[in-house]
Amino acid sequence: MADPERFADEALDLMPSLYSAALRMTRNRAEAEDLVQETYLKAYRAYGGFQEGTNLKAWMYRILTNTFINAYRARKRRPEESDLDDVEDLYLYRRLGGGQAQVVGRSAEEEVLERITDDQVKAALESLPTNFRIPVLLADVEGFSYKEIAEIMEVPVGTVMSRLHRGRKALEKALYDYGVERGLATSQDR
Repeated sequence: MADPERFADEALDLMPSLYSAALRMTRNRAEAEDLVQETYLKAYRAYGGFQEGTNLKAWMYRILTNTFINAYRARKRRPEESDLDDVEDLYLYRRLGGGQAQVVGRSAEEEVLERITDDQVKAALESLPTNFRIPVLLADVEGFSYKEIAEIMEVPVGTVMSRLHRGRKALEKALYDYGVERGLATSQDR
């Protein structure tokens, strides 16, 4: 049985990586912060059952992933909501020519890299269905092994391998299509 006194010492070191993973899952800073907070609350409550000597990082990621999936499922059952303040702010931002001020002062390299790599990779990742996106994020961004991902997602290793393969293929196709559109590749390169 784990000592709850040690929880803060051991688990708080994982917060930056958990937040990064939560941000990639939710695509929203406020939701990512809420997800991490809920993860830590659940982990603290369940820490008494944590087995000393097992992988704390994988255990925390399992809680994070399950919390995200449960919230995602609950959100899918509810009608979509918009905050009136957000709509008004977006309208004013567009009316006042927002966005141009951010472009001034950036180097050409920053603009190109932002447009070519980050935005397209993010868009390609975000376009993946959740059951493919999470294994890709856990494997390729967070560096977890198949076995660890299987434990985190509570699915067999074969399922992880299949979802990871299919997710990577979908990413490859999306990024290849982008390369063809931009003249970085030709349709004959396939």
